[in-house]
Amino acid sequence: MAVRHQLIAAEPSAVWAVLGDPSRYADWVVGTACSAPAEGRWPEVGSSLTYTVRLGPREFRGRTVVRRHEPPQWLELEAHSGPFGTARIAFDVRSWGDETLVIVDEHPLRGFAGAVHNIAIDAFLQIRHRDMLARLAKVVERESRASADPSAPASSPRHDRSAAGGPKTGR
Repeated sequence: MAVRHQLIAAEPSAVWAVLGDPSRYADWVVGTACSAPAEGRWPEVGSSLTYTVRLGPREFRGRTVVRRHEPPQWLELEAHSGPFGTARIAFDVRSWGDETLVIVDEHPLRGFAGAVHNIAIDAFLQIRHRDMLARLAKVVERESRASADPSAPASSPRHDRSAAGGPKTGR
């Protein structure tokens, strides 16, 4: 299993505001070029979002489904990545004084990734999570500062409403 943590200089409610916006995942999930709501009301159990990953000229589409949603502490997702299989991604959001401790735990669950899961995959996930949690902290802290100071810009320059059927974020 790949477990990593990040201390974020904001209240848990600020973290949940970002986790609760399916169009924002591409702002902080490493490798995701865009994301948009799909089914249900995110992040209710059973709701989903779609995402696109770009590797050079190729695009891969996937879907993430909420499996557990127990605010203010738990959000567990199952990311479906086509032929690669699925992964369980769990967020544990904890109040830590005036800050928030976010712990992410990810492991391959089904399909090819689950069958070949090994220490090398966990090492890759550790690196990815380090970057992902740093990006999440940056987004949350920027928006937290902006809500404390309404004259500061809060939104990401990456937002684009040109996605089919909903908001899109792109790089």
